Amino acid sequence: MKNEQKNIDNSGNPASLSPWRYIGLKKIDVYIIKKFISTFLFAIMILAVISCVIDYSEKVDSIVAKKTPLLVVLNYYKNFIPHITALLFPLFIFIATIFFTSKIAYKSEIIAILASGVSFQRFMRPYVVGAGFLCFISLIANHWWIPNANKDRIAFEDTYINEGNFKYFSDNMHLGISKGDYVYLQNYSNVTNTGNHFTEEKIDGILLKEKLIADHVSYDTLKRVWHLYNVFIRTNDSVKESISKMPEMEIKYPFAPGDLNRTDAIKEALTTRELNQYVEREKLHGRENLNFFYVEKHRRSAQPFAGFILTIIGACIASRKIRGGSGLHLALGIVISAVYIMFLQTSTTLSTKASLNPFLAVWIPNFVFAIVAYIMYRRQVK
Repeated sequence: MKNEQKNIDNSGNPASLSPWRYIGLKKIDVYIIKKFISTFLFAIMILAVISCVIDYSEKVDSIVAKKTPLLVVLNYYKNFIPHITALLFPLFIFIATIFFTSKIAYKSEIIAILASGVSFQRFMRPYVVGAGFLCFISLIANHWWIPNANKDRIAFEDTYINEGNFKYFSDNMHLGISKGDYVYLQNYSNVTNTGNHFTEEKIDGILLKEKLIADHVSYDTLKRVWHLYNVFIRTNDSVKESISKMPEMEIKYPFAPGDLNRTDAIKEALTTRELNQYVEREKLHGRENLNFFYVEKHRRSAQPFAGFILTIIGACIASRKIRGGSGLHLALGIVISAVYIMFLQTSTTLSTKASLNPFLAVWIPNFVFAIVAYIMYRRQVK
């Protein structure tokens, strides 16, 4: 009889048939993990519904005016939900942790668990497993799935909301097209495929070897060549200079008008591999401040770890039964979340505006809150 009892796990099923025993999980662990993940998914579902309603209310005029097909709109929101979920992942995994932990603490379930001889370290195991699972999914999604979803989301906004990729570009664009070869274009119209005041400079060290100036340019989208009008070319071989003039010329440059529209929003629609390739091209084009893209790259890895750290903090906060109950725990959780977001935003701004190392800018909040999590965990253990 005793041998038969040994083969029965805590859930009342034969131990040999329990899949959880292979990873060392007991019935209480499964109970907490299910509560954890179900609460998180419920919070995300509520967030998705609210976010979609707010977003639709902002875009409904353009959607109706363009007579956007229903299936196209539904496909947009299918890609919008992963975007908003990834954006607020640490916040909602933290709130979910506090909510369900506070709830079971209020029912004295945690007191019963600890009173049965379970240590606080052992009690935290299902939190570590649940948070690890969600953060791993988030890590994979941030590097691949979310950027692919953002491609369709941004394409929809460009087509139906933002009136195409760009109608008119007028920001005095400087672009490096190869080593020592730079071009300048004062403005460019995407409607007529024409631009004004074009310049190309070829530089060798400190020597300006050649400078080409054209009053007007146009781009042939079929041949993928540039037409230059009223062209002046000045050459210098360090010994003598020469100037030539042509009414018109045709030349193939290694860039297209789309390269002029280098908005930072594109970083959200690139997988990490594509982002690395894009950064290398931008370096070649002579772009100076690439910290926006480095911050995005490091954020994709740092954000899931932030969710893991905040889960530990949330469990430590909400595991104690206090007079204020869940309301006080949630209020404290929201305050901590706000501090974390403010901290992250400040460090990110210092990186993009004040040249702080992008890796440090993204990971400093995690390092600080990891120390807070460790201190709170040690206090709970004692």
